[in-house]
Amino acid sequence: MSRKQYFFIILILGSLATVSPFSIDMYLPGFPRIASDLQTTIDKVQLSLTSYLIGICIGQVLYGPLLDRFGRKKPLYVGLALYVIASFGCAMTSSVDALIAMRFFQAMGGCVGLVASQALVSDLFPADKRAEVFSLITLVIAVSPMIAPTIGGYVTASIAWYWIFVILAGIVSLIILAIYFFLPTGRDADSSVSLRPEAVLGGYLTVISQPQFLIYTLAGGLATAAPFAYISGSSDVFMNIYKVSEQQYGWIFAFLAVAMIGSTQLNHFLLKKYSSEQIIRFTLIYQSVVGVVLILGVYNNWFGLYSLIGTMFVFLTGQGLTGPNASALSLAPFRKHTGSASALMGSWRMGAGAVISAIVSFLHNNTAMPMVGMMAFCAFGGLVILQAGNVVVRHRAASRDVEEEVSVLL
Repeated sequence: MSRKQYFFIILILGSLATVSPFSIDMYLPGFPRIASDLQTTIDKVQLSLTSYLIGICIGQVLYGPLLDRFGRKKPLYVGLALYVIASFGCAMTSSVDALIAMRFFQAMGGCVGLVASQALVSDLFPADKRAEVFSLITLVIAVSPMIAPTIGGYVTASIAWYWIFVILAGIVSLIILAIYFFLPTGRDADSSVSLRPEAVLGGYLTVISQPQFLIYTLAGGLATAAPFAYISGSSDVFMNIYKVSEQQYGWIFAFLAVAMIGSTQLNHFLLKKYSSEQIIRFTLIYQSVVGVVLILGVYNNWFGLYSLIGTMFVFLTGQGLTGPNASALSLAPFRKHTGSASALMGSWRMGAGAVISAIVSFLHNNTAMPMVGMMAFCAFGGLVILQAGNVVVRHRAASRDVEEEVSVLL
């Protein structure tokens, strides 16, 4: 493909993958106003974030087989249309319970972009280029937290929070047009892929039985859930504890997004010298160390506003390194079940994010400890899974070698 085609494909795939992050980040500055207008509390409004993540978790599992059976574009059109309808539902809601429900359906529609974008990378690019492509897509995704909260903050302050969802519906409508006119079809529909429950489960079991997929999906998924702890708790920490305004919060969020953008670009260069496995292992080690610093700093009241932001910046730098490499390694073993593998990987990531964000909300205690504690837990937990998984794989490989030697001797 030409450089122009390459640019447009990356931009569209990145936009697809950004639908859900944008939908999460853009309304965060509006939490206090939403709570006030709907006569509820911020921790109840936070549950609309949790319901969105649950919707993504469930939706991706459903879209995986559909993308393999019907091709990439038809499920995309259906899912994104549902997203647009649910976005208008969010804008017209008059209670927090209705908002929580509408956010669930919004996620069920929008999450098709996450699965399809990853499957299309496998369709359109050779294996040795996929980690690089995932890095470029992550760069597009990383722009979202730079601009989404800032836009959301100004929209909330100058117009009203519900206009955020009208704007989101308009953005996704434009993405649908771009898909129709500019995005290649990818892999064709495969009528041999059955949608019967037992066949779908069998396909998922085939994916799960691949050790490389299992290790890097579990480890990478938990590690990439760390930003959801930050997203869930940051509006309360910065706006209620440190008393920043909606606009200031948007700029803080944008600054911290630079950490992920910079590391995404760094990953592009690191891959020329180091393997994806080496990058992931080193990143999880240093994030675990920084996570301990965050916990000790909050516990001992070491942090002011700027020192907390600075330490979190260092921690979040790792997100641009872990995500793309974990995605590439998770999907590398597959050709036929790419859609199902993408769905399972994305579902686990968002499921872990939903649980982490719910825990942050549940542990809410008017300090930053729930947020930083869960960030540290995600990094350390990912490292433990990665190390333990590789030990098990090496042990099984060694056992098979011994059995083969014994059989030869016999």
